[in-house]
Amino acid sequence: MKRRLAREIVVQSLYQMEMNEVGSEDAVNMLLDEAAEENDTERVITNEMELKAYVLKLVNGVWSHKQAIDGLLENYLKGWQISRLSRVDRQILRLAAFEMLYSTDVPAKVAVNEAIELSKHFGTDESGKFVNGVLGNMIRELDKLKNDPS
Repeated sequence: MKRRLAREIVVQSLYQMEMNEVGSEDAVNMLLDEAAEENDTERVITNEMELKAYVLKLVNGVWSHKQAIDGLLENYLKGWQISRLSRVDRQILRLAAFEMLYSTDVPAKVAVNEAIELSKHFGTDESGKFVNGVLGNMIRELDKLKNDPS
């Protein structure tokens, strides 16, 4: 299973959940169906059940900790509010913060690098720099945040 593909689906699922007020299962199923149908892309889904389980774990984790994550991100958004961010950047930051704070199987630097790549792929020209700045400040205080993520 490719985690980059999983993260792309997570970001898209979170976006769908926020925009259309659908549940995680519906959002993930829709995106997995789309990914399977898009044979013209280079995406190859080898183990759909494993991918779906991993994506749902991340989506549900982010969603269940969304309020705490958003509150935390507000501290690192110099001059911004979470509600004023683009929906794409918001989902990418939420996913990265979740992986940094709550996942034990992803090194923080990997979560940051993946978020930067996702923001370059899905966001605007400035998204990569913005996401890097926010998460770069967070990673410097990560030990303190892990001990008290609220």
